[in-house]
Amino acid sequence: MHISRVDLNLFIVFEAIYTEGTVTRASQQLNLTQPAISHALNRLRSMFDDPLFVRQGNSMVSTPLARSIIEPVRQALRGLEMTLTDNGKFDPSQARKQFNLGLRDVLESTVLPPIVESITQQAPEINLAAFQVERRELASELAAGTLDVAIDMLLPLPPEIRRQQVSRDTTVVLARKDHPLIKRNLNLKQYLEAEHILASSRRKGMGLEDFELSRLGLQRRIRLRCQHYFAACRVVSQSDLLLTMPEAYARIVNQQFTNQILALPLTMPSWDVYLYWHQNLDSDPANCWLREQIMQAFG
Repeated sequence: MHISRVDLNLFIVFEAIYTEGTVTRASQQLNLTQPAISHALNRLRSMFDDPLFVRQGNSMVSTPLARSIIEPVRQALRGLEMTLTDNGKFDPSQARKQFNLGLRDVLESTVLPPIVESITQQAPEINLAAFQVERRELASELAAGTLDVAIDMLLPLPPEIRRQQVSRDTTVVLARKDHPLIKRNLNLKQYLEAEHILASSRRKGMGLEDFELSRLGLQRRIRLRCQHYFAACRVVSQSDLLLTMPEAYARIVNQQFTNQILALPLTMPSWDVYLYWHQNLDSDPANCWLREQIMQAFG
């Protein structure tokens, strides 16, 4: 079929359904009625002679054909969007768009508030969506355009993924107020005598501080392994366990607790956080604007 006979708006609907997973959310994203979305989907199904999406419960699950064409469709739509941008300009006050951020949950509390504050003041019709993406899939998601940018630690990514350092953080130790081992400061002997919490999304493996201890031939006792720093902070406030974590996030999650924030008695590399994007978007006005907001948010 020649492209002159194809309504390109159908591919915008296709991408929205694929991303949102339901006709309802796709209609909300595109500001169209659900019957309009369903009509467009029926035309797509007829065009490709494939159902493209199959309903399972409340979700629309993509068929193998839909999964095979989504990346070319996204790249084509992004190319058209860049081509149609008025003389390479981007006006956030007029733009209607959603930016997708790849973001670890540990960074959401520090990154999102200042970004949202900046964007809501400048861009009333721009939305943000933050997703946690497997690190091994980060490069492909940025290349496919499913993510506009990502924020994470220093990662070994291919050269087509650009990066810029946005922050550097230190490591601290949290202990409850009136901890029996700690009077004013925390030394290495006290650190090793105490029992610890390791907050990690991984089921096994050492924390960064454990690697540094192992270099010195030392080992600490991990009494609890959990997934989130917030839960770990609460456990610290009600026990004699210590928690080692990045300082900036510690000062946020610890606000409702009375835990002490102490210097780590161990030399540790800094927590360097980077902003990542694909080289194809180096000069994209919208992406440049988003990266500028993120850099300002980190201050």
